Formats: sequence, structure tokens, C-alpha cells
Amino acid sequence: MYNKRIKRVLPPEEMVTDSKQERGGQKNGDKTGFDATDLEPYLLKDPETMAMNFARALENLGQAASAWLAPRERGEITETAIDPMTDMVKTLSKVTEYWISDPRRTFEAQTQLMSSFFGILMRSMQRVQGTRGMQGEPLPPEPDTRKDKRFSDEDWQKNPFFDFLRQVYFVTSDWVDKLVSETDGLDEHTKHKAGFYVKQITAALSPSNFIATNPQLYRETIASNGENLVRGMKMLAEDIAAGNGELRLRQTDMTKFAVGRDMALTPGKVIAQNDICQIIQYEASTETVLKRPLLICPPWINKFYILDLNPQKSFIKWCVDQGQTVFVISWVNPDARHAEKDWGAYAREGVDFALETIEKATGEKDVNAVGYCVGGTLLAATLALHAKEKNRRIKTATLFTTQVDFTHAGDLKVFVDEEQLAALEEHMKATGYLDGTKMSMAFNMLRASELIWPYFVNSYLKGQEPLPFDLLFWNADSTRMAAANHAFYLRNCYLRNALTQNEMILDGKRVSLKDVKIPIYNLATREDHIAPAKSVFLGSQFFGGKVEFVVTGSGHIAGVVNPPDKKKYQFWTGGPAKGDYETWLERATETPGSWWPHWQAWIETQDGRRVAARKPGGDALNAIEEAPGSYVMERT
Repeated sequence: MYNKRIKRVLPPEEMVTDSKQERGGQKNGDKTGFDATDLEPYLLKDPETMAMNFARALENLGQAASAWLAPRERGEITETAIDPMTDMVKTLSKVTEYWISDPRRTFEAQTQLMSSFFGILMRSMQRVQGTRGMQGEPLPPEPDTRKDKRFSDEDWQKNPFFDFLRQVYFVTSDWVDKLVSETDGLDEHTKHKAGFYVKQITAALSPSNFIATNPQLYRETIASNGENLVRGMKMLAEDIAAGNGELRLRQTDMTKFAVGRDMALTPGKVIAQNDICQIIQYEASTETVLKRPLLICPPWINKFYILDLNPQKSFIKWCVDQGQTVFVISWVNPDARHAEKDWGAYAREGVDFALETIEKATGEKDVNAVGYCVGGTLLAATLALHAKEKNRRIKTATLFTTQVDFTHAGDLKVFVDEEQLAALEEHMKATGYLDGTKMSMAFNMLRASELIWPYFVNSYLKGQEPLPFDLLFWNADSTRMAAANHAFYLRNCYLRNALTQNEMILDGKRVSLKDVKIPIYNLATREDHIAPAKSVFLGSQFFGGKVEFVVTGSGHIAGVVNPPDKKKYQFWTGGPAKGDYETWLERATETPGSWWPHWQAWIETQDGRRVAARKPGGDALNAIEEAPGSYVMERT
């Protein structure tokens, strides 16, 4: 009975097996067509087992729902207006109003979409019926010019049904994008938000994300009789429970790594600490070291050991091996006690505290400093504060993927306007911090088709445990943001762009980057979605001294963490960051491989004097504990 029912919805047998001369398909071993043998993997063979597994999968889905509801019923999670869904509905309603307010405009848009659908449908029907081309060859599928990884399975093109879905998806996505771009009367920020939200929706609704519309998922579900869904729904329940009612998306096997055991292994000591950070000094590996110590100010969004993932990838270890005395700020994972710690506190109790510690440990006042991402933005602002105070301890600054001007800050600006910030600040008042999963999800949304949905499909629909990957372990090891610190950052940088407008007030003083006249090495990454290279380029023009602007291949992480022995990517150098970014890059000199040696040479050009290797803490400070310290161990 079941097999007969299946056959009634399939093309008649003669349409796919009859005369190949007239209808296309196989001929003399030609497999360019799609025939009945190709349907075999899609036919259900054990409906009873499938039904039982569906029941088990639904039971696990119920457990996932319970894990989501429980903390909300207990009042531990209160849904607030900071949920992006609220803003998305408001924003897209403005686009909808524009297109439905004029019947002619609505009709033209609908006609354009429907005519595209009709063309795809006619071609698909011709393929199903075996229609041949002008020369008698089988009608081929539309070429996959986009090379989208989501549609890499061959049946996305070979199977007329899935080929139809693929083409309809691309046409619809392009059509919606065009609607947003052609909506008049929207301010720039609202249009930016609308485009971003449309991308999130189209990424979520891709046919690759659903069992019935993804050929690989469909085949695997049939082959395992739904066992993949049983495993997947169990993993979904576990991940919601692990997130205390929020989905903590499973991207890697978190049990395979431990900080201090598998990563953050460079030998060193914690030699000082306060309420917001620990200061780590690493042990020398050379007989002599550069006279100027190196201070690294990492971001407090995620943790510092991205620069010390393992001995093969560690920027910190590499610097030590080049003869640098390396100090790192390890930020606390804040909680309610740190609610009032703002940027002034992070500058004074973070950067300045580290400088005082370095002087005690080495006797040196002069320091080279490195800032990464938001750590670099804090460092730049602190340099401006130091200039105001005639503090000349930091002699050079290196900025990794750091924005000081936020004119071209990219899609993260979607989340920052007065309404959203007011709601976020109200939310943070209740807890004293923003949970790290909120920022982690925002970063993932910048590349949802790569960082969200493939993991959703593999884990919860295929039921596959993710492979261990140190970078994704670090990415999942998110941190909370202290309320005052995070509010200051979003308002002064993303909303007001205060640092380059000479309007930022830091520790009671108005600061200006024009006062920063020390040498700057400013590194951008070409494919950065968080600190776009164009934004970093523009920011280079606001410093008062000489800036060495360098662009490296890849993105926000891989472009920075690129050891020389890997011989990956490339970097571009081309003089001062003047004019526009595209022209600068076109004229720049490309060098294969890592930028690390180029930077080390730049550091030594500033001051290449060497002294005997130093021990952590020197004679003045005793070690508190072994690196990487206890602050970095605190999990969200």
C-alpha cells in the first residue's frame, strides 16, 4: 500500500525510461539526465521504524521545549524589547508600507517575481519531461554560478525538483534585496537595518535548512529511518539546557579542549591583579630580549588566549621567541559587582595598571603596546588621554583590526540606535552586565549562512557531533560585558562616533586622537565583518603621527592569527592611509605569507636595543599563579 502511494506521485515510468532519443536521460551510459534509478535513495523502506523514530524525536523536542520554558516560568529569564525580533518587525513594516501604498508599484513588483517563477517552472517541467536542446542533447540544469556551499550536493542541480527549489530561492532572495534597496523615504540607518534583517530571513528560510527540501538531509533521514532526528533533537535539548533556556549553538566538541591544558600554554606567571584584570608576564625563551617590553591589550569580548591558542598558532609564543618581554592583560569575566566599571576604569585599572606593573617588574618606563579589536579602541582612547596628561610611557602602538572611527563599521551598527540602546541599558540595569551569548549571537548573525545555519543543520537535523576545533572552542567561550563599560562603548563609538569627533570624555577629560603622535602600526584584515578594512583605513587618518597601514588576507581572526610557518594568505603595504581605501589597495604591494615578520622588523626599527632576558616579576613582584591565570577560567 505504502509503495503504491509513492508511485502515484512520481512521474510516469515511461517519462523517465522510455525513448532517450525523444525524452533525454540515460543513453549509452550518459548520466546527465535524472531517471528512476536516481529516486531510489528517496524511497522510504521501513515506515514502521521511521514512525517510531519520529515519535522519539518528538519526545526529545518536547524536552527541548521544556528546557526553554523552565527558566521563563521561574522568572529567571524575562523577554525584553532588546530582542532583535521586535526591531526587525518594526523595520520591515516600513518597507512593506512603501510597496503596498501604491497599487501600481505593488503590481510591478509582483509581476517581476511571478515572471521569474514562471520561467523557472517552465524550464523545470521541460527537464522532467526529457526535453532536448537544439542539437538533441539533454537539457542541462541552470549552471550554479554562485558557488554557494549550501548547495554543493549534486542533486541540487541534477534533480529537477531540488534544482527548482534552488533557483526559486535565489530569485526570491534577490527580489527581496532589491525591494529594500529601492524603497524610497527610508533614512540610511533604517535601510541598512532592513537589508540586514532580510539577509537573516533569507538565510533562515534557505531550502538547505529543511529536511524535505534538502536532498542530502532527505536521503540521510530515509537511510537512517529518522535516527538522525532522534540524535539531533536530543542535542538540541542539551544545548538549550546548557544555555539555561537560551540556545547555545553547538559548533564544536567542547569536551575536547581545556584552557591551560590544550591551549594558552605559553609559560608565564600572573604577577599582579585587581578587580578587573590580571597581568601575565611570559617567561623568556632567548638569552637577550628587546629593551622595550611589549604590552598586549586584548578585547574583553571573548578572551585573550585567541593569541595563544596552541604553540603552533600562538602569537604570544612567537613574540617571546623573537626576544620580546611579553605582558598580557587578562580581563575579568564581569558580573554584577562590575556594573559601574566604565571605560575610564578599564583605562586606569587595566592599561595604566599594566604599565605600572611592567615598570615594577622590569624597571622600564618605555613600552610597546598592542591592542586587538575593542582592546585596540580602548588603547587608542587611552593614548589620547595620556597625550592630554603628558604621559609618554607608550612609545609605539600596534592595532589589530581596530576601529577608532565607526562611519563604516558594518552590520554591527544595525543593533545600535537610540531606541535599542535605551532598551539594552534598561536590561543591563537589572543584572549589571550583558550576557556573553547576546554578543556571540550578534557576531554570528553577521555571517549567518556560514556561522549559524550549517551548524544547526549538521547538529540538529543530521544529528552529527561537531568536530573538535580550537578556534570554535574559543569563540564559544564568551564573556559578559560590564553594564557601564558596554553602554559607554556602544554610545560613544557606534552611536556617536565620539573618538574621531573629539567628543569622547574619558576619565573626565575630552580626548583627541590628533594628540597621539607616536608611531602606529595599524593592521586591517581584508575580509573582516566586524572591523571592516575600509573602516580601519579611515581611522588611520585621525592620528597625529605616522601610521603604518597594513592589510592582511582573510578575516578578523585568521588574518591576525597567521604564523609564518603556515605560509598562508598575504599582506599588502602601500604607504600612508590617504585617499580612499580601494585606490590604496589597488596600488599597494602584495607580499605572500604572514605579516608577523614585517611587524617584528617594524618594532625593532623603532628601538632594537637588547638587554639580558628577564624573569617574570623581576625582583619586585612575586608570582600569584601560573599563566594563563584564574580570571580566564571563569565561564559564562
